[in-house]
Amino acid sequence: MALTYQQIISDIHHKKYAPVYFLMGEEPYFIDMISDTIEEEVLDETEKAFNQIVVYGRDVDIDTVATHAKSFSMMGGYMVVIVKEAQDLKNIEDFEKYIESIPPTTILVFDYKYKKLDKRRALAKKIDKIGVLFESKKLYDSNIPGWIQSYLTEKGYSITPKATQMLADYLGNDLHKVRNELEKLMIAMPKVKKIEDVDVERNIGISKDFNVFELQNAIGQRDVMKANRIVNHFGENVKENPLLVTAITLYGYFTKILKVHYASDPSSNALATALGVNPFFVRDYQLAARNYSVADCVRCIGILREFDLKSLGYNNANVSEKDLYREMIFRILH
Repeated sequence: MALTYQQIISDIHHKKYAPVYFLMGEEPYFIDMISDTIEEEVLDETEKAFNQIVVYGRDVDIDTVATHAKSFSMMGGYMVVIVKEAQDLKNIEDFEKYIESIPPTTILVFDYKYKKLDKRRALAKKIDKIGVLFESKKLYDSNIPGWIQSYLTEKGYSITPKATQMLADYLGNDLHKVRNELEKLMIAMPKVKKIEDVDVERNIGISKDFNVFELQNAIGQRDVMKANRIVNHFGENVKENPLLVTAITLYGYFTKILKVHYASDPSSNALATALGVNPFFVRDYQLAARNYSVADCVRCIGILREFDLKSLGYNNANVSEKDLYREMIFRILH
């Protein structure tokens, strides 16, 4: 069954189970969350001792998994079999011959991370017919702010657009890492239900003045002094602010400015959708588009590509990362 992550979790909460869950794909977070929800909620603690089996792909073979899956539960109820790191199982396609012999009281879960079954082959087709074949896809960087807001909303919190963007820029698209930092933030602020940028600075360690989000704004406004202050800070703290990451982020920034120039619908909502940003930030991109023509954007993207390579050691005669930072921003702004 082609279900979304939210549908699968909702069904489990409502005790609507599939006989087989094959959880595959590049994003381990959604795989772990579905698997953990099944492991925690289907059986109570007494039942788990008799009717829940957790194995690892590197330690078992297909026949052993099939034997566990075909076992009947003790004292009635479900038999839950979870195969973690199932991508390490050899000859996974051989499981196709066992699918139809699994009893209806079994819930079998495969955590098949970083790989995918060939949907054209028999195993995937059979699982899709009788169970859940779920592909966990990586979120694009542009989707992370929305994911952060949704996660916090479910927990009863709200967050300002700036604080959201600071977190997204700092934490990247590793959802386990993002979730962990959000949990720390909520633990540190149990009575405060609206998270501001100062809260992110205080509890996560992200400077509200010296971060790539503020650097983008300074560049977009052509505020030379502010941009240089931020870049000097980055240059003094390159471990926390590697040039490669900043160059990639600014590359995305100028790409968005180009989209503003070429947008067929200049309304705020349409631009927010086209850019993949909160409507709150659309005005900043419109200002940047007035300050940077199409030719300027193309020039800046070329500069960022050049310094991307220099940060990796290409055409770089032992120039420090701090000096590379200064030169890169100087050339962008002049």
